[in-house]
Amino acid sequence: MSDPFGPRQDRLLAALDERGLGAMLVTGSANVRYLTGYIGSNGIAVIGAGGRVLITDSRYAVSAAEQVRGAEVVVGRRDLLADVAAAAPAIAAGRPLGIEADDLTLARHERLVEMLPGVEMTPTRSLVEELREVKDDAEIATMREAAAVVDRALASVLEHGLIGRTERDVAFALHGAMLAEGAQEPSFATIVASGPRGARPHHVPGPDPVPADTLVVIDMGAVVDGYCSDMTRTVATGPLPARLAEIYAVCLDAQEAALAAAAPGMTGADLDAVARARIAAAGYGECFGHGLGHGVGLVIHEQRRPEGRDGDHDRARHLPRGRGRGADRGPDRVGGGGRATAVAHLQAADDRRMRSTRGRRP
Repeated sequence: MSDPFGPRQDRLLAALDERGLGAMLVTGSANVRYLTGYIGSNGIAVIGAGGRVLITDSRYAVSAAEQVRGAEVVVGRRDLLADVAAAAPAIAAGRPLGIEADDLTLARHERLVEMLPGVEMTPTRSLVEELREVKDDAEIATMREAAAVVDRALASVLEHGLIGRTERDVAFALHGAMLAEGAQEPSFATIVASGPRGARPHHVPGPDPVPADTLVVIDMGAVVDGYCSDMTRTVATGPLPARLAEIYAVCLDAQEAALAAAAPGMTGADLDAVARARIAAAGYGECFGHGLGHGVGLVIHEQRRPEGRDGDHDRARHLPRGRGRGADRGPDRVGGGGRATAVAHLQAADDRRMRSTRGRRP
């Protein structure tokens, strides 16, 4: 497989040139990894027309030399800022230095201003994140495996049943099963919410036993080679009251309608509206208070969200065209009267179609 890091850096340089910037100070850990391959906890990349460096400290000297591609590794002091100040002017080549406004703290920015009195620093927002939105084939394959890990882990835990086990025990079992199936770690804290607790979107699994004849919402994800998956499933523990069966069917219908309608180039608001209309037509519109989904990749919640509510900054943005992008799609909670169902899985868009990153549809 060809090295992706040089081309990624080249795309960043093109974006910098369009904005009149000479270099970029990359401090967000996911962005540093995306551009250089470095996965340590203390690293800053400076990428510009005058050079490309990854600055870290002595704790990561060996691992950085093994991981980093397309950039020179500079081993400096743990704080890194003095080494950044020494390298940045030449790399920026007399032009402004872009900084990540969403990541660089005010305190560190103030120190850099003191260290670089002759360098203009320009805040940027989501510059590298926008490059990350479009996934290449290797990224999609990795995310597909992260989704498959979750599939296998959930199946193995469900084989032993849920009734009588505490939510916490089930969550712990899912955690262990994901690791056994090849995950580095969960991509977020696993949610197991039974009965009325399923209506709490970020419920913390507790000591309550899972009862029979109800629904259990399970929200889980895995990290494989740095890339995340995110999946939500609703499991029945026996025959269901008619209303619970109905709202599950409404939720699933809305998700499948959105998946069928999704295409590169449409806005997030338009896609959200497809699912929202199905739920509203069934009489549960007021119970669907959140958005349809979110971007997934090196972090569990990447910036683009296909949401349609007032005030969501992504509502008028278009799904990007390119080789692919990962998204977690599905009405995450739909219900009423203290009960809810949820179903979501990963989907990728390319220039031709939407395609699942997992082997089975719900």
